[in-house]
Amino acid sequence: MKNIKQLLDNNKKIFFIAEAGVNHNGSIKIAKKLVDIAVKSRADAIKFQTFICDELLTKNAKKMSHQKKSNSKISQFDLLKKLELSQYQLKELQNYCRKKKIIFFSTAFDNKSLIFLNKINIPIFKVPSSEINNYPYLKLLASFKKPIILSTGMSYEKEVKEAIKILVKNGTRKSDIILLHCTSQYPSKFNDLNLNAIKTLKNKFKCLVGYSDHSPGIIAPIAAVAMGARVIEKHFTISKKMIGPDHISSLDPNELKDVILSIRKLEFSFGNGIKKPTISERENRLLGRKSIVAHKDIKIGERFSEKNITTKRPGTGISPTNFFTFIGKKSKKNYKKDDFIKN
Repeated sequence: MKNIKQLLDNNKKIFFIAEAGVNHNGSIKIAKKLVDIAVKSRADAIKFQTFICDELLTKNAKKMSHQKKSNSKISQFDLLKKLELSQYQLKELQNYCRKKKIIFFSTAFDNKSLIFLNKINIPIFKVPSSEINNYPYLKLLASFKKPIILSTGMSYEKEVKEAIKILVKNGTRKSDIILLHCTSQYPSKFNDLNLNAIKTLKNKFKCLVGYSDHSPGIIAPIAAVAMGARVIEKHFTISKKMIGPDHISSLDPNELKDVILSIRKLEFSFGNGIKKPTISERENRLLGRKSIVAHKDIKIGERFSEKNITTKRPGTGISPTNFFTFIGKKSKKNYKKDDFIKN
């Protein structure tokens, strides 16, 4: 199965990643249901998250704001420990995705997880926004020499530049890097999205650019595509009412289907950029435009003026672009009002 980079190189299609993340709540059964929803919604890929808590965070690490809403009584370590998927479960999910013919990959949050994902040969790696300044992590990842999606949430432009520099220096081709604009807030407020940064990233770094969205609903991803995003990533869940840190800021199955369908319609509307009438416009071009006609009865020999000729629909006669060439000339025949002028 082709990876994202190959698919983007071979066609103009927007690549949609259905982000399952940790919305499986640690259950392989729920994870497979998420795969089924992604397939039914016609997403191009489904992405999970791979981490080992002992490698990811200290026991006393404080929870982020969206994690507090999920369960305020337990630590971040204990919260995430319940959401770990084992290597065996991840392999099982990979096989299930292969069977369902959807691209499977996962975001690694620590070096051991990176090594494991490379071992099972995922087609592309995703660097989460939290790891953009983790140089040992980036150096190891670059050594795999595979396409990389680099999420840029919480980052300054300089940090993006340095991350790319580290990746390229250690084996990644710059052409294999896809940058994702992102606002790392769950859910993100619309006034914090800064979608114009999509253009900034594209123009500044000359890479393929996409958008990872955490805002409510489906508006922002659609707008991002209109602004040039080639990859869209959006969290989804079976139900927003489920207990867990990311469910509330995720799309439900119907919303996931709606956003993908909307993006497909939008990308289909882009066309080739050449300004010319479409086939569907040709009839309206004749019927909706105007021709030069007699404004009132005109006798042979009478001179045309702006008082006795005008322009009216349809456009099947002489074009109004020739209107002023008739002014002052003598009529060669008699015309009734609304007759096409054919002098």
